[in-house]
Amino acid sequence: MILADSAQVADGKLYILGGGWSITGPDPTPSAVAIKVAVDSHEFNASHHWELFLEDADGQQVRFETPEGSQIIEVRGDFAATAPEDVPVGTPVDVPIAVNFGPIPLAAGGRFTWRMVIDGETLPGGLVSFTTRPARELAIEE
Repeated sequence: MILADSAQVADGKLYILGGGWSITGPDPTPSAVAIKVAVDSHEFNASHHWELFLEDADGQQVRFETPEGSQIIEVRGDFAATAPEDVPVGTPVDVPIAVNFGPIPLAAGGRFTWRMVIDGETLPGGLVSFTTRPARELAIEE
């Protein structure tokens, strides 16, 4: 997983713009989580469910007040992989996933983590953390 300004999947590849940051803000800006899942051959031809959650420094899901009430930020999906043709038996398959977000109003000076869960488990590499800069103080001219 990698944080980026923007990401997309095309032709089985991840295209990442402004990737590799871990500090943002303090103002909300668009962002993306670019994910590459390696699927081993024993997991081919099976459906896998994934979930992506935003957590605070205490491991609690980040909540926002909306007209519909308190909401968490979560994205869910499913994927499956099949054995590719013309490669040695047992070759793993990469499944690229790109999740883009509009500006998220996060607390300044905070620490946050995106957690990816696949089939109910947070696997190695399933976390990516970042920090928001402290709020800027406005200079007052006399």
